Amino acid sequence: MKTIAQIAAELQGYDPQALSAADVNAFLQRLVEPVTATEELPLFDALGRVLARDVVSPLSVPPHDNSAMDGYAFAGAQLVAGQPLSLRVVGTALAGKAWVGAVAAGECVKIMTGAIMPTGLDTVVPQEFTKAAADGHITIAADVLKAGDNRRFKGEDLMEGGLALAQGTLLSPAALGLVASLGLPTVTVFRRLRVAYFSTGDEILSLGEPPREGAVYDSNRYTVFGLLTRLGVEVIDLGVVRDEPALLEVAFRNAAQRADAIITSGGVSVGEADHTRTMMKKLGDVAFWRIAMRPGRPMAVGSIAATENQEKMASSAYPSSVNSYQNNSKQSHGGAVLFGLPGNPVAVMVTFLAFVRPALLRMMGSTHTAPPLARATSTEALRKKPGRTEYQRGTITTAADGTLQVCTTGNQGSGVLSSMVQANGLIVLHHGQGNVAVGDTVDVMVFDGVI
Repeated sequence: MKTIAQIAAELQGYDPQALSAADVNAFLQRLVEPVTATEELPLFDALGRVLARDVVSPLSVPPHDNSAMDGYAFAGAQLVAGQPLSLRVVGTALAGKAWVGAVAAGECVKIMTGAIMPTGLDTVVPQEFTKAAADGHITIAADVLKAGDNRRFKGEDLMEGGLALAQGTLLSPAALGLVASLGLPTVTVFRRLRVAYFSTGDEILSLGEPPREGAVYDSNRYTVFGLLTRLGVEVIDLGVVRDEPALLEVAFRNAAQRADAIITSGGVSVGEADHTRTMMKKLGDVAFWRIAMRPGRPMAVGSIAATENQEKMASSAYPSSVNSYQNNSKQSHGGAVLFGLPGNPVAVMVTFLAFVRPALLRMMGSTHTAPPLARATSTEALRKKPGRTEYQRGTITTAADGTLQVCTTGNQGSGVLSSMVQANGLIVLHHGQGNVAVGDTVDVMVFDGVI
């Protein structure tokens, strides 16, 4: 893994106190590295995993020229512009087996969808475009199709020996179906990424604790759990860690010993009274950023080193609820990537979606890490100063003409978590962008399938 200093030297104009959103993603894509270990999985267990090897097609799909319609197959050269065509039906071709026989001029074969095209025939007329006669003939109306229509070619989808799916592909439901269409029962994927997370701060209450003045219940722990679970990683929940140096050190060491990445929330702002920043500096190579964005300006990134004898350290400092993880994973390594997120609930979600999720996808081995953005028309005026990226919670709908339109959910405060529930996407106002007028087009990040 590269050091903070090495990456900073690669990025022109790197300033940890004035980073754009684009700078952050460029930095993180250099910091993180994909896992290398692989495993072979049955298709039913592979959804959401990342391919570790190219899938090369062992056969052609479809394996034969076949019919795309229920109808009648015939030689298309018999079609004459402006004239109907009468053909005698000489047989029926069913899906699953080849029809055996000869078809002469003026003849056709009734054919089902997916059935192999009989030899010498290249066109299928849909049944609804024909008129049947009592003598076993059909009539095709003039100019309703052309030669070659409604025939699927051998290898039209995939040709034997060709690339079906590339290494780095995130396996979607469609991808699983494609692999299955090749007759392959398993795929080789990168091992599941392990991500540990915990919340910090003496003002944080765990569920079940009684309310107390100045304290808030920990929502970030559950939000991050949901985001990580949707991403398909192995989630290691370390709960809430009090603002005590010994406990923080054990938490970081424990997480670094067992995870590929660590996510914390809270304790990264300049002037924080807690010990989280100090412990990050002590245990790892960590940069503390002020990002030109809203919400979510403070963030810490880097790596945390692991040490030996972590189970002994953890058993002496953690309750049994945290130690329950010890028996589930014995694999250890030298450290983990750190993502120290701000404490405000909305800022946690925005920084995760904008920065952490793309970085974790790269660590998972995916070649497609940037969140896809759609374009939508703003139905309201938005105030925006150039010089920072803003992520405003929005409601995306479909206009009468089929285009997307978007409006904000109202109050954009970084502590207003209810607005994230109301939103179905983020309005992304880029670094150099200014005010948005009604009717202007903006980028939107759609939540569907992500949160």
